[in-house]
Amino acid sequence: MTEETPGFDEKPDVPSGATPDDAEPKAATPSSEAGAAPAGDATAQIAGLTAQLDQSRKALEERTADLQRLQAEFQNYRRRVERDRITVKEIAVANLLTELLPTLDDIGRAREHGELLGGFKSVAESLETVAAKMGLQQFGKEGEPFDPTIHEALMHSYAPDVTETTCVAILQPGYRIGERTIRPARVAVAEPQPGAQTAKAEDGSEAGDDKDNGPEEG
Repeated sequence: MTEETPGFDEKPDVPSGATPDDAEPKAATPSSEAGAAPAGDATAQIAGLTAQLDQSRKALEERTADLQRLQAEFQNYRRRVERDRITVKEIAVANLLTELLPTLDDIGRAREHGELLGGFKSVAESLETVAAKMGLQQFGKEGEPFDPTIHEALMHSYAPDVTETTCVAILQPGYRIGERTIRPARVAVAEPQPGAQTAKAEDGSEAGDDKDNGPEEG
């Protein structure tokens, strides 16, 4: 029997001329094709990212459209509120000035009769100035054509020296604020005398005939 020497391990036989590394088994090296991701997986990932980008772009467009719509609605709301505010202000001013018209009429009559004197004159002129600053305008003059939209005829007559219905007297002046009439001018009107135009036309034709029938040269 052969005795084994304790403390020494048996080593595999190594051929002569070979290094110890040659004796160890080599680990298998994975091939490059096995380590690379398949082309189909990359295409699927790109397609998924493209779909997500399209969804994000679509959501952004929808949110942008919603924001634009809200902005338009807000602008319309602001314009409507501003228009209503101006309308309410105009109505309030018109109502106030309408209540002052009888006082302004009294001031006008006092001025016509020479009774606008002293402190009353100063107060009256201050009131007229304030009313004018608030946009009150007086209208109505003698000799202007009658307009039923701004004149109210209280008296009617005929006159041979007018060619159309004319305001011959202002009984009470009219007032307006901008383009809005708050009281028409109350006037006396005169219309052309019936038959006056016909008589003038006949006179003109007779005068023309006389000129035509002048003496002839011999």
